[in-house]
Amino acid sequence: MKNVYVFFAEGFEEIEALTVVDLLRRADIPVKMVGIAGEDPAVGSHGISVGMDLSIDRVTIEETEMLVLPGGMPGTRYLGACEALTSLLKEADRRGIRIGAICAAPSVLGDLGLLNGRKAVCYPGFEERLKGAEVLEVPAVTDGHITTSRGLGTAIPFALEIISGLKGREEADHIAASVIYR
Repeated sequence: MKNVYVFFAEGFEEIEALTVVDLLRRADIPVKMVGIAGEDPAVGSHGISVGMDLSIDRVTIEETEMLVLPGGMPGTRYLGACEALTSLLKEADRRGIRIGAICAAPSVLGDLGLLNGRKAVCYPGFEERLKGAEVLEVPAVTDGHITTSRGLGTAIPFALEIISGLKGREEADHIAASVIYR
């Protein structure tokens, strides 16, 4: 399996980002934490500093299994303004490579037109940015190769939805049971 890249910008939502990294690693899915501002630690919206595995300039689409965007503010704004990231997202979409976004971050996908005609969810108040999407109110939803989720409280269902898409429902259920989620 290729890499799942989780992108970190200053002001990311810690629980949304690290829950995905943690649960995917428990499922033996190769996941890398990527700094959009380099390899220096990124500081989350609640002051937690997290070291990066690599910087965005070392990410190649050929090594990509999935791209994941955590929410948080101002992190989501920085993700959407990062040209290297938006280029990766557009190329991943063109190739049908999996993409995930949680909380406010689905707005980045909506702004790029990647949600047009898809079911999607986001943090309340960002629905208008999901251009062309059928907006639902469920914890997480996958439509085609794009998975979206609503916020911090849905970080575990989001991560399990990603695991299910990459390794199957049985593995997602196994991980859920191992962390006493279900």
